[in-house]
Amino acid sequence: MEERIATVIKNAGSHYLLSELPRWEPFPAVLRGKVRLQKSSATNPIAVGDRVSYITADEKGPLLRVASQPCTGKCSTGAIPSAVITEILPRRNYVIRKSTNLSRQSHIIAANLDQAVIAVSLFFPEIKLPFLDRILVTCEVYKIPVVIALNKVDLYRDEAPEALAEFHRIYEGAGYRVIETSCKTGEGIDSLREACGGKLSLFSGESGVGKSSLIKAIDPSLDPKIGKISLAHLQGKHTTSLYEMYPISGSAPDVPEPAGYLIDSPGLRGFGLVDLEKEEIAKYFPEMLRVADECRFVPCTHTHEPGCAVKAAVDAGQISAERYNSYLGMLEEDGKFR
Repeated sequence: MEERIATVIKNAGSHYLLSELPRWEPFPAVLRGKVRLQKSSATNPIAVGDRVSYITADEKGPLLRVASQPCTGKCSTGAIPSAVITEILPRRNYVIRKSTNLSRQSHIIAANLDQAVIAVSLFFPEIKLPFLDRILVTCEVYKIPVVIALNKVDLYRDEAPEALAEFHRIYEGAGYRVIETSCKTGEGIDSLREACGGKLSLFSGESGVGKSSLIKAIDPSLDPKIGKISLAHLQGKHTTSLYEMYPISGSAPDVPEPAGYLIDSPGLRGFGLVDLEKEEIAKYFPEMLRVADECRFVPCTHTHEPGCAVKAAVDAGQISAERYNSYLGMLEEDGKFR
């Protein structure tokens, strides 16, 4: 059988949806057993955004012979599989995290990204800066550009203007673009939609910050699951349980290709760094990297050495104390990362 290439647009556990992007024509597939058994520290051998080789098959022929698990009737993707994934092609980048607290395994969130949109909220739920900084470091490691969507600004602009200004100071000072958004008022949605145009963007962040609502605001024709905040803990409920890609509608009805693609991901409550040595971490804080060459000693851990340019920049307010404290926390990390 002739092998063809497609992109994974949905991960439903043991079954997947593929499409030969830029065409949006989804079809179901399963993973060939020997591919599934390849050695990997990741809990998932394949991620949304992966480019794969596949062969077509009918449910009574080659499909059932090569699938690692029998597929009777319909798969969890909601359709009878028509293809078998035979190979995962090399990734140009990916976002990865420790899969569970204290686990040595990792989980690949998405692959082959043009950018990551990290949704945050100052309150409801309250932002955890060390959590955000771990995601940012991971994106820096794999050279994935980041846009920070500061969501729900209608709830706290008037009540907490100082906190809002401080967030901009910290992260724009570090070199990141921050877009203030509100799904309720529509503020910032056009800017975010423009930032996602022509790109494959991962939407990620803590539970309850409004990732799925932002996706629906960008393109109202989409229907990601949207949940409400748990009042008991002021945290989000995990309404998105699968990783799934959506096409952004084109600007004109006669344009056959989408205007971009968005990946919705489950809300995260922990994010551990993977395969990163402690002495490397500082290189992935852009504001620290800018001054590190001026340190008296090389290498410098930026913790206790005399003549450290990073510590001097923190003292002078050129590097935020919050980001520096996140860095120190990563150095001390012992496996617990919530």
